[in-house]
Amino acid sequence: MRPLVVAEAEDVILGLQDEIRRSEDSRYDHRLHGLLLVAQGLTCPEVGRLLGDAPRTVEYWVQRFEERGLAGLSESARPGRPSRLSAGQVERIETVLRQSPMTFGLSTNIWDGKTLSAWIAQQWDLELGTRQCQRLFRQLGFRLRKPRPQVAHADPELQRTHKKTPRVGPKGRRRPVGDR
Repeated sequence: MRPLVVAEAEDVILGLQDEIRRSEDSRYDHRLHGLLLVAQGLTCPEVGRLLGDAPRTVEYWVQRFEERGLAGLSESARPGRPSRLSAGQVERIETVLRQSPMTFGLSTNIWDGKTLSAWIAQQWDLELGTRQCQRLFRQLGFRLRKPRPQVAHADPELQRTHKKTPRVGPKGRRRPVGDR
């Protein structure tokens, strides 16, 4: 029998790994699969290679399972810097993002990281970086949209003068480049 092949396997692998990392339950299942493979005789480097994790990570899973059983594979509190925003502030941001920035006196009509950062600084005198604000969009389930350029309304004469190789003739053929 011919082996099955997944089209664009590298992209699919990255997408599946992102999906696994997306929820606490899927990460737990991922660890269970890793532990099962180790229990069936594969080494930690082999399991890590198969699952896309570092061998040391797989060793941690096995060690935590040996110490605490299945509870050792569940999510634990992750260390890190505490949020500078309170739960109430995050709720307020979520409602604000559903409205236009112009409603709040900002000069743009689409929310982006820079605009949200400016609004938070104006509202609560709190400095959050653009990247942190972009993470907030994702955490709250919003997609970042980029404004489209107004090419359709551009001046056709300016467009013609800006092009590197101007079109000539009725069929739009390029004129030769260089000396003749």
